[in-house]
Amino acid sequence: MPTPRIGLIIGSLRSGSYNRQLAHAVQRLAGDRFAFEEIGIGELPLYDQDDDADFPATGRQFKQQVEACDALLFITPEYNRSIPGVLKNAIDVGSRPGGSNSFGGKRAAIIGTSPGAHGTVSAQQHLRNVLAAVDVAVLPQPEIAIQYREGQIDATGDIADERLRKRLQLFLDRFEAWVA
Repeated sequence: MPTPRIGLIIGSLRSGSYNRQLAHAVQRLAGDRFAFEEIGIGELPLYDQDDDADFPATGRQFKQQVEACDALLFITPEYNRSIPGVLKNAIDVGSRPGGSNSFGGKRAAIIGTSPGAHGTVSAQQHLRNVLAAVDVAVLPQPEIAIQYREGQIDATGDIADERLRKRLQLFLDRFEAWVA
């Protein structure tokens, strides 16, 4: 079987984002078992149904990138106990116009980190609900909602925390089986 192509959708636009660091560390940990492609969401216009007849070029490109992937990995922070607006907008763009849902039938997984005591538990639950509405099957377990702590990821981009590395390795094993 060819190497599965995994689209990374990072729910934070900040260049130094903890979730961007996590996404890159997970890529390193996964080695060559996946071909990752980051699918950017920062340039997408706000979804407006009035644009459906002449869908924006950046929206069409985003949809094509999603469609080209075998599965998706969402890496999201938690903003006010939910997902960032930019992530919700990307899902709206990718599922529109009606009848052209680029997410339909995809498999996905969700991970995330946030400084709050519960990590990204609430955001991930909300994201699961949104993804169910656009016909994305999300890996049920393990849930990886990490409370961010300085030093979990070292200066080289590797997972420095042994316990976290083991959890993420289990996650990657399950995700690989889920995608297959």
